[in-house]
Amino acid sequence: MNVPEIFGSMVFNDAAMKERLPKGTYKALKKTIEEGKALDINVANVVAHSMKEWALEHGATHYTHWFQPMTGITAEKHDSFITPTDGGGVIMEFSGKELIKGEPDASSFPSGGIRATFEARGYTAWDPTSYAFIKDGSLCIPTAFCSYTGEILDKKTPLLRSMEVINVQALRILKAFGDSTTQRVITTVGPEQEYFLVDKEIFRKRKDLIYCGRTLFGARPPKGQELDDHYFGTIKPRVSAYMKELDETLWKYGIYAKTKHNEVAPAQHELAPIFDSSNIATDHNQLTMATMKDIADKHGLVCLLHEKPFAGVNGSGKHNNWSMSTNTGKNLLDPSKNPRENIQFLVFLAAVIRAVDDHQDLLRIAVASAGNDHRLGANEAPPAILSMYLGDDLSEVLRSIMYNEEYTKKDAPIMETNADVLPNFVKDTSDRNRTSPFAFTGNKFEFRMVGSAENIACTNTIINTIVADALSDFADELEKAEDVSTAAEELVRRTLKDHKRIIFNGDNYSEEWVEEAKKRGLLNYRTLPDALPHYTDEKNIKLFGKHGIYTEVELRSRTEIILENYSKIINIEALTALDMAKKDIVPAVAAYIRELAETASVVKSIGGDIDILPETELVKKLSNLLACFTKKIDVLDRAVLGAKDVEGVTECAVYYKDKVLASMQELRAVADEMESNMSAKHWPYPSYGTMLFSV
Repeated sequence: MNVPEIFGSMVFNDAAMKERLPKGTYKALKKTIEEGKALDINVANVVAHSMKEWALEHGATHYTHWFQPMTGITAEKHDSFITPTDGGGVIMEFSGKELIKGEPDASSFPSGGIRATFEARGYTAWDPTSYAFIKDGSLCIPTAFCSYTGEILDKKTPLLRSMEVINVQALRILKAFGDSTTQRVITTVGPEQEYFLVDKEIFRKRKDLIYCGRTLFGARPPKGQELDDHYFGTIKPRVSAYMKELDETLWKYGIYAKTKHNEVAPAQHELAPIFDSSNIATDHNQLTMATMKDIADKHGLVCLLHEKPFAGVNGSGKHNNWSMSTNTGKNLLDPSKNPRENIQFLVFLAAVIRAVDDHQDLLRIAVASAGNDHRLGANEAPPAILSMYLGDDLSEVLRSIMYNEEYTKKDAPIMETNADVLPNFVKDTSDRNRTSPFAFTGNKFEFRMVGSAENIACTNTIINTIVADALSDFADELEKAEDVSTAAEELVRRTLKDHKRIIFNGDNYSEEWVEEAKKRGLLNYRTLPDALPHYTDEKNIKLFGKHGIYTEVELRSRTEIILENYSKIINIEALTALDMAKKDIVPAVAAYIRELAETASVVKSIGGDIDILPETELVKKLSNLLACFTKKIDVLDRAVLGAKDVEGVTECAVYYKDKVLASMQELRAVADEMESNMSAKHWPYPSYGTMLFSV
């Protein structure tokens, strides 16, 4: 396979545009992409025609505006290129108007009360900074989505706004340091994507996986991840074939799929791409998740993206590697060889430190979901407490600034292998900290709290906005300074002293850290219902309003959508658990008890002592468990019914967390105990061992 030849072959990318568009049209479009200039309709018409011709050559018959509503997945409505002609024929047409604007039904998507059911009109608007691509015979055009009255209803628009805000503020900092050549600063992201693969036939036998994406019942298997033998282990042939086709398909979409490997839990894997701009990385990650599921189906597999599909083994996250780069290719978070003397780097670093400390609540909200609540703090992901890891070397640099101490630059340490055939090599100046939520890893920050199924647009909108806010204040100060370097050092020193509590290089899993974090005054919002109400705190309304990211109405609508979604997810899980319990588990256990009792009766009829039979003891044990189980069913039933009487989206979410989810967990505990005492052929569902080790 010629990878450079197929790479981007299904994308109307820069190379395709340069080849097909007239020079004037190409330049006008590039100006729109790079400088945000308005696109003339005549230019749009030429682009649309060329895009259509290219799409037809690649087998496309339809086009769709591909957008990201508040459902958490992408949406699309397909229209064919056909236009009727005289005589009953058709021609294939596509106009600039159709490229630029679409009209989906806005009332059918979550709006948080912005749109009433009868207010149907909404608009999609072409995002020329993200290339169109062909998928399943349709030309997919990345677009933003808004209501008829102008409120945003998607996840792309705020991200684009936040990217522009951080660009403006970062350029102010660079200009203060005398940089007159940089024209644009972009934030870049590389999202590592974790996922599980299970056999499709086994998946179809699990109602909980079908309806909820995670198991609601399941006793632990004899072997899980204790031996760490799956992590980075040899990839099984069936999984390898899947990964191969996945890579090839993603490359055709212009996605820089780079790394693939087995993760810690059995049946768990990871795919990591090379960095791209935040907007394109977000679009690519959404396309990647959809493609992962499509390719899995072709291989008789199902790709699970839920954050915690299996209890007792690691869940899945999405490490959001974030940085800032200039249009000249300079990484603004690169410390250089001597970070103590690189005051510009230290200013940008200090801005991130201040942002994370001041806006712990928003970063926690950025990763809040019903699925991620099962994962955070479970010794497989960072806890719900925000902190930053900077490493020993950089921490020493910052300490020297805070306390005006002398800093002696250390030579890079050498790793001595002490084996003649192995080379010695230069080590990094600091170790990595896998328990840290927000870790500096050389020239970027790795935000490790993001859930595997989540759209990273929300996360990066918040990171961009809070860092831009800090940069804005820093720029206000530096632009007035007579000596920028001296003022910058004092600014960094003051910022570090004010926000040093957020820096922690130790074990974030330890109980000692929980207590220490509390003493430092750090927030600990353990669940989504704890965190989400703070989205609309006055400081956050002012922050997003100041930078034009969200209006207060838009922010409140998002809060309502997320809280409602949380309650709906748990309600679906509870109803699924009840369905499985009543229709499958109770009949199966009762049948097994009856069979055991009949066996004991036969033994008794031939003179055996029924009181010492193992069947008798098992009948007693399972009968008691089944009686307890039916009582727990009633408790869960009542809890679900009780939710109808709870008013208010926040109150309802709290109720589902405290009452419904808690009742589900109690029901599960009894079911798992019964499964552990049942014969495999009588239990109605495939076991954990079968699901995790069958591929």
